[in-house]
Amino acid sequence: MAIRAPHRSLRGISAVVALLAIGAVGCSEVSDAVDSAKDGAKKVARQRSVFSLDTGDCYNPNGKAEGEAYSVEIVPCDEAHEGQVVGEFTIDEGTEYPGDDKISTIADNRCPVEAQKYSPDTWALPKGAALFYYTPTKESWTTGDRAVSCTYTAEGGKLNGSLETAKSLKPEQTTYLTGSNALYEALWANQPEKDTVEDDLAGYKAQAKAVAAALDAHVEGLGGIEGTEVGKLRATLTKAAGNWKKAANAADADAFYVAYDPAFTDIDPNKSVAAREELGLATTVPADEAEVWAG
Repeated sequence: MAIRAPHRSLRGISAVVALLAIGAVGCSEVSDAVDSAKDGAKKVARQRSVFSLDTGDCYNPNGKAEGEAYSVEIVPCDEAHEGQVVGEFTIDEGTEYPGDDKISTIADNRCPVEAQKYSPDTWALPKGAALFYYTPTKESWTTGDRAVSCTYTAEGGKLNGSLETAKSLKPEQTTYLTGSNALYEALWANQPEKDTVEDDLAGYKAQAKAVAAALDAHVEGLGGIEGTEVGKLRATLTKAAGNWKKAANAADADAFYVAYDPAFTDIDPNKSVAAREELGLATTVPADEAEVWAG
């Protein structure tokens, strides 16, 4: 009787990608065949179960297809690779399998937070690096699998070097990134499901309240950092905080819009570029963020 090994699911924050079985390509020339055999042997030796992945591991998937994964090829981070584990956490949802949707929601919320602990400056990530996560399947859940491994995976091409940057940051850089990341997390994590303020004024006001609180904390942190451009940004964000508070207390949709428009404009990431340059941080606004404010 065959025993089927449990697999784990790999999903993306913005797309679904799966990793499947290993494949080998043969060559007609003898020397090429020998090299291929050596490469194949090395790849086999590097195989590791997805259940034993650790934060910091760089890896290559064993193929790409929609489905599940059992193993990956672990490689040195200074060797070209397709993914790196940047965070882990355990799901605490009782004994019954909570379902694919529930697990995905948990990972969607937690993985960005865990990833930012490892790579705080998302602007410095290589182009094409997207956040994915390995999660338990219904089958692996029955074996006690509760872990989620958060990874940055190259949607095209390869990654080179480790994405770990937290340990190399200066205190003022860490302070800035902590406040900035919390600000945009408050904005997007509290985004109402309804498209218009008229349909969910209470939801949009709650979002505004969360953003205002995050801005207050960010502004306070910037107050301890020297620099002309940092000072200018602090003044802009102080003004923005005031407008977000007005939006949070708006009596109706019209009053909300009056406060919201300048509030949203003043947290445009482009307005932080000069301060980031002054702090020695990445200065290219990620394409997805630039698209939001360009629209």
